[in-house]
Amino acid sequence: MNTPCFFVSDLHGKMSRYSRLMETIEAESPELVCIGGDLLPHARMNSEQFAREYLPGKLRKLKKTMGSRYPLIVMIPGNDDPGEFVPVFKEYEAEGLWVYLHMKTIPFQEFTLTGYAMVPPTPFLNKDWEKYDISRYADPGCVEPNEGYRTVEPDHDIEYSTIQKDLRLLGESLDFSKSIFLFHSPPYQCFLDRAALDGMKFDHIPLDVHVGSIAIQRFIEEKQPLLTLHGHIHESSRLTGHWYQHFQQTVSINAAHDGPELSLVRFNPYDLSSISRQFID
Repeated sequence: MNTPCFFVSDLHGKMSRYSRLMETIEAESPELVCIGGDLLPHARMNSEQFAREYLPGKLRKLKKTMGSRYPLIVMIPGNDDPGEFVPVFKEYEAEGLWVYLHMKTIPFQEFTLTGYAMVPPTPFLNKDWEKYDISRYADPGCVEPNEGYRTVEPDHDIEYSTIQKDLRLLGESLDFSKSIFLFHSPPYQCFLDRAALDGMKFDHIPLDVHVGSIAIQRFIEEKQPLLTLHGHIHESSRLTGHWYQHFQQTVSINAAHDGPELSLVRFNPYDLSSISRQFID
């Protein structure tokens, strides 16, 4: 069965990337578009206008133009997207522009789609989308989840909530052989989570160049979902030469890119041997 699907991540409010994405959606009519977080610009003022005006305007225009060809679009936030914009993202969902997928599972044909936005502690200060990974530990150089700042009050216990505990809840009652997971963080210690930290130290401690989630790594290895989609680490594919990886039966993809182009991954869940990636300038 031919089911064309798109995956993009870490567009960071770049209008040229969004324009290329919308043009390609209109031209190719995919049935599913997955957006893996870090949607908004870094600057707070730009994020406000982008989230409330530019992005919904683009989606409304695309939906009007495509009519019945308009795809199912699913999204999760990323660690650079302020949590205060979640109500805006949910307004898009109520309007039928996309589905806000964080901590949610929905059907898609004979598959399920599940989203999860949280990442392990980073060196950055915005903590809206950060949790401890498997224990109360943050790598050297990273800011603890109970430090930094948040734009909204957390709905969890910062000290004791972990990505590992969340994934146990998300993994209940699923047929993993037909499950597609949309994560922001990649799994730990693989081709998809390699950061440009070579030779760097913090308090004389060498930094780990792999910065993905141990909990997500273990989840993939244990549950073997059909497909997992990731972003977050822009330079990883350039450093490793790989943008996807097999973990036994699971195919995992990182669509993040540290160049100016749109990095667009095409996949067919019925035939994952056909996955491809294109840079669109």
